[in-house]
Amino acid sequence: MSDPRDTYLLLRAFVDELHRCGVAGACTSPGSRSTPLVLSLARDGRIPVTSHVDERSAAFFALGLAQATGRPAVLACTSGTAAANYLPAVIEAAEAGVPLIVLTADRPPELRGVGAGQTIDQIKLYGSAAKWFFEVGTHDATPARQRWIRQLACRAHATALEGRPGPVHLNVALREPLVLEVPLDGAPGDGGRPDGAPWTARAVAPQDPAPLVAWLDEHAGGRGLIVAGRGADGAATARLAEALAWPLLADPLSGARTGGAAIAHYDALLRDAGWAATVAPACVLRVGDLPTSKPLRQWLAGLDDGVPQVALAAGAWPDPDAALSAVLALEPAALGAIDQTWPTDFGWLGTWRDADARAAAAITATVGEDDLNEPRIARELATGVPAHATVVIAASMPIRDVETFWPVLDAPPRALANRGANGIDGTISTAYGVAAATGEPTYLLIGDVALAHDVGGMLAGRRLGVPLTIVVIDNAGGGIFDFLPVATQGAEYEEHVLTPTGLEVEHMASLYGAEYRSVVDLVGLRAALDAPPAGTTIVHLRTERAPNVVLHRRTWTAVAEALRESLHSQG
Repeated sequence: MSDPRDTYLLLRAFVDELHRCGVAGACTSPGSRSTPLVLSLARDGRIPVTSHVDERSAAFFALGLAQATGRPAVLACTSGTAAANYLPAVIEAAEAGVPLIVLTADRPPELRGVGAGQTIDQIKLYGSAAKWFFEVGTHDATPARQRWIRQLACRAHATALEGRPGPVHLNVALREPLVLEVPLDGAPGDGGRPDGAPWTARAVAPQDPAPLVAWLDEHAGGRGLIVAGRGADGAATARLAEALAWPLLADPLSGARTGGAAIAHYDALLRDAGWAATVAPACVLRVGDLPTSKPLRQWLAGLDDGVPQVALAAGAWPDPDAALSAVLALEPAALGAIDQTWPTDFGWLGTWRDADARAAAAITATVGEDDLNEPRIARELATGVPAHATVVIAASMPIRDVETFWPVLDAPPRALANRGANGIDGTISTAYGVAAATGEPTYLLIGDVALAHDVGGMLAGRRLGVPLTIVVIDNAGGGIFDFLPVATQGAEYEEHVLTPTGLEVEHMASLYGAEYRSVVDLVGLRAALDAPPAGTTIVHLRTERAPNVVLHRRTWTAVAEALRESLHSQG
């Protein structure tokens, strides 16, 4: 029988280093084999540790912590399928560049492959989704091994962050007994470097933006364009666009839909092929991920091969259409080091700004100032919440309506979404993680299917008391599919694709101890968004899918007509 004191001494040193490195927090789930891991995290006292009943919700909560802070979040679970439940969030973290440190408890080697209970093959369980896998063996807590495990924690933290961030997986073999009979001597911080320093510090050299500046020098004064998506440094990108007088097509997830160069309604503008053909740029700079907008993606892919398109991407290859002429291995934050003036063509920017203003007027006239519809709801989540708030946006229609209908604002709220793998998995749990990390007003815009998909995530609100306002657009199914050809396929479409849930949102709110508000007009929505957050509030808005499809198509037509009128008046 092994001595559990060795296990606990090593894990105490490991957790101490996680604290020193600055993790965002840790999320645990119940189990037996993980007892030493969970107790070591919970008893350290310096890392925020939250308890979650199921691993899938825990993993997406951790994803929200890491998204909101930019720092790795820690996951700790028991052996077996508990670890497998982390997989959707691990994939999202890998695709979205979100740092996670995943700690899975496991049986020791002699109990693997021999029929021991709750034992599966956990070696490289997450495959290529994990940036790094390490099998943590069982060791005596010698001074050499304590130094080693401190370095291991530092390496896990650094690897999760370096290059393109992502998840790392440490599989931790643990032998019985799993509980100490006598508490350890000393304190959690004993044995580390003085002054709270990590055992092995991670130093990152400042990035040199010179290659980008040289490219900008070559193209400044021409018809350039900047496209900004999730992961961009919003403020720095907006300043650069203004300095160049280049139109800035900024997804709200970029944080750059602000300032004098930002163009809000590019999705609607570029649906008009005639107008789009008149504004072909001479060059394109992409910062962050590609926005969701299909018209924008198709337009960029269709530009002449002679139009240079350059992307800033460290550790990624953001080019599904093979349209890029260069990828600069620069973090978007490198734009903040650029302080320069260039020759400008304000007429080129003015063309886009005039079209954007016409689109905005056409959209307002079509969707109405006071009508309660899905475009207006999306817009209210930009204009009706505090500037210091965070809005988490679900996949499918909510993310697309936010991209299409959010205006340019001087101080927009922060927008976050799971857009790595673009799934609806774990959206509620992610939003709770964001709310816990920021401590600021947090809102979730979600549809009824995504709500049902992560309904178990509501338990975090009840157990942890994290304030969150959930705005539910309930249109009885996956409304995005009504825009697609599959919507013509009759009863099979409704049962197998649209999948209306029949979920009674009010009963769900009651089950999880949430405040419930049924809203039927914009006045009610604005009042709900203004209300001080206290626990979880569900704001329930019912809409109809068929009129929503018609409204969107009328809006795109109205924008196209406004653009044609503009071209006619100029001609």
